[in-house]
Amino acid sequence: MSERDEAWVREAVLGNYAERPLHAPPLGLRIWSYSDRLSYAPGELVRVSVCTNAKSYALEVIHDGLTPHTVFARDGLPGHWRETPDDCSVTGCGWPVSIEIPVSQDWASGGYILRTRAGGDVHDHMFLVRPARVRDKRGRLLLIAATATWTAYNDWGGSNHYQGYCGPKGDRFSPTLSLLRPLAKGFVSLPADAPRAVLLDDPPINSEPRYPHMEWAFANGYSKKYMSSGWASFERHFVTWAEAQGYALDIISQTDLHYHPDLIEGYGCVALVGHDEYWSWEMRDAIDAYVRQGGRIARFAGNFMWQIRLSDEGRTQTCYKYIARAEDPFMASGPRNRVTESWEAHEIGRPGAATFGLNATHGLYASWSGCSPRGAKGFPVYRPEHWAFENTGLYYGDILGGASRIFGYEVDGLPYEIRGGLPYPADTAQAPENIQILALGLAATVEEGATIRPGRSFLGTEDGEYVASVLTGRMDAEAIEQTKRGCGMIVNFSSGRGEIFHAGSSDWIIGLTRNDAMVQQVTKNVLNRYLA
Repeated sequence: MSERDEAWVREAVLGNYAERPLHAPPLGLRIWSYSDRLSYAPGELVRVSVCTNAKSYALEVIHDGLTPHTVFARDGLPGHWRETPDDCSVTGCGWPVSIEIPVSQDWASGGYILRTRAGGDVHDHMFLVRPARVRDKRGRLLLIAATATWTAYNDWGGSNHYQGYCGPKGDRFSPTLSLLRPLAKGFVSLPADAPRAVLLDDPPINSEPRYPHMEWAFANGYSKKYMSSGWASFERHFVTWAEAQGYALDIISQTDLHYHPDLIEGYGCVALVGHDEYWSWEMRDAIDAYVRQGGRIARFAGNFMWQIRLSDEGRTQTCYKYIARAEDPFMASGPRNRVTESWEAHEIGRPGAATFGLNATHGLYASWSGCSPRGAKGFPVYRPEHWAFENTGLYYGDILGGASRIFGYEVDGLPYEIRGGLPYPADTAQAPENIQILALGLAATVEEGATIRPGRSFLGTEDGEYVASVLTGRMDAEAIEQTKRGCGMIVNFSSGRGEIFHAGSSDWIIGLTRNDAMVQQVTKNVLNRYLA
């Protein structure tokens, strides 16, 4: 690779090329939009703010899913250029409302694309329509979209919970994010051939890790984080498959769960899918209560990691993450159990496994980068006799979903031990007593290997150091060595009168749309049992 090509790849992987506010209208036509909330009930108004340098623009609302269809359209709307603050990722764009759209009583619960068009430029935003409270919920499946993770990764404006222009030197991620800004390109809509993080092909011998999805994003003008979160990369795969299978499906946001936990009452099964990393204390309270009272959770998702706080009716999200102990004001003022860091941190005292059986602190990265890039890319099965594997023909040691690449890019696990060839939670796991580990694959918190060159890998040392500090109280080389090897699991357990099935991988959903018969059968086994 030439020096010029190396510099290009380095910028694609390590650079920040997020869309930032323009202080003057560009030469070509551009348009962006956002809504005032994540979700709406029938009868409410969607207040849309639009910024464009076109004299007029078109707007369309599309109910997305197996058969997308337009439910609202307007053309010739007057365009206006809006001033946007440099810190809009943190404070919001502050654009005035351009149009109000009534949510009709006959709009079904689901995901709705808000598409604005000016000339050849198109911007897609997203909102959800939640189910009417009077709806009969019997036999219906409720999906809780991972909207807190959407917010965490959305880099429109330049900053998110990973990278940005904040901090004393203007080069740090933002612990506080506003929802009042557009969603970055790729979060709502994607071409079918957009690469995923989990590698389709094993890297050649002695090759340095590459990150095809980031290189594709850089080359095609998409957000660097398009494959880390969003409707297009995760929830949409599940929704289109579930609709094709005939499941009656409703959708709410995590913000709905936080402020209106009663919305999940009466559903036989609640599903969580994809990359589902960020949760509030109140969200967990709602899930725990639902399960204790007899509810069933089908979690086909990975990376249950961080506690967040929501404010301003959910329009502001806070997560200090790695710097929480030093900078989260709740460390000083309290309550300390609401400090925004890993659920396994001793200040919080509420291990992630207590709710979903698994956590990201003992899981993390697999099947990409320098973390098992030539690994199984599916779940090695240990207990094929379990009811979830009925009608699959799986055997002990088989790989579930390897061909469709469902294992990664982030996974959830537990400390474990092997006895008689079977995995059991270790004494330190803090897992439910009756939990069964059905399948188990390997993961890691760091990229390491003979072909990795310093300063060129994406993950660096931050995650390995942080996990070590949470689990051991130290982040020296010895502590990292003790904690850097994780795993991804499939588990099942009961809690109170309810039950949870957790396939702890963010990319489980891709096995559904890649028509992996075994992944589809396991998913149907779980949903059908829980809905019955």
